[in-house]
Amino acid sequence: MEKDNFSSEPEADVSDALYEHYSFKADQGQSPLRVDKFLMSRIEKVTRNKIQQAAKAGSIVVNEQVVKSNYKVKAGDQVKVLFAHPPYEHLLTPEQLDLDIVYEDSFLVVLNKPAGLVVHPVHGIYSGTLLNGLLHHFQQLPKNSNNRPGLVHRIDKDTSGLLVVAKTEEAMTHLAKQFFDKTSERKYLALVWGDFEEDQGTVRGAIGRHPKNRLQMTVFEDNSQGKEAVTHFRVVERFGYVTLLECQLETGRTHQIRAHMKSIGHTLFNDARYGGDRILKGTSFTKYKQFVENCFSLVPRQALHAKTLGFIHPETQEKMQFDSPIPDDLEGALQKWRQYAQHKKLQ
Repeated sequence: MEKDNFSSEPEADVSDALYEHYSFKADQGQSPLRVDKFLMSRIEKVTRNKIQQAAKAGSIVVNEQVVKSNYKVKAGDQVKVLFAHPPYEHLLTPEQLDLDIVYEDSFLVVLNKPAGLVVHPVHGIYSGTLLNGLLHHFQQLPKNSNNRPGLVHRIDKDTSGLLVVAKTEEAMTHLAKQFFDKTSERKYLALVWGDFEEDQGTVRGAIGRHPKNRLQMTVFEDNSQGKEAVTHFRVVERFGYVTLLECQLETGRTHQIRAHMKSIGHTLFNDARYGGDRILKGTSFTKYKQFVENCFSLVPRQALHAKTLGFIHPETQEKMQFDSPIPDDLEGALQKWRQYAQHKKLQ
């Protein structure tokens, strides 16, 4: 499960009808940095001009005090951006979208999310999300702790696969507890760079924001920062320079599989945010470079698919398990790598 890249906190009516759009606490290792640069490094798709306008309007608050754009943020500072209107991403509008519903009853619905579809509105993307489509399809959905109707968990925009949505308050509570207690079953297929000596293994390491690139997550092996994260993996198929893995999540941290795989030297294939959109393994031959570029074009996203989802039904207590077929883009790239690996064997 992967959460927002920079989720704003649930909106709080702070004072005089001001709404908290973003809230960040500066890390203990934070060296003095202008607040406008601090915010630009933490809010995705925001312009310097927008930050400057917020400062002029008195909308940037540090430790409950309005500051100017040249204020130097230091370790431990609580930095907030406040406006006189609720965040646009929380002004949810029902929209008619084609939903790939795998299973539905009175308590929940399981969907197969295509790559490219954002799960819920975020800064800069206020419509056309899965949540907009769910609100049109179901009208009434229970809200979770982040004020997002029906959502028990989420997967990244460019990750495909299975997602469960609660239709009642009771189902929301029951399902959320299973995810929290690590009793739900979540298996992903991931195409990663490099080969493995072992057939299976486990990656353990706390995951938190990267101290320099705040749009990335990173692994803190000494557990000094971040949250505990555990990913079990099994080799499904070897292609030489890349490997197809089945990854089972024990925890559900933001970008967990992507960050864990990068930390052990096996970045996800074509994962641009983590450097997997470069040729990390293989030869320097022009033909090989062209082959990889062709594979990148077939699966123009991180090669990650939420294939299996299992949980206990909140009403019947029945064990539910769902399996999603590999999407065409990923299957196309896998076929190319199979042919390449076979050709190498014959040489």
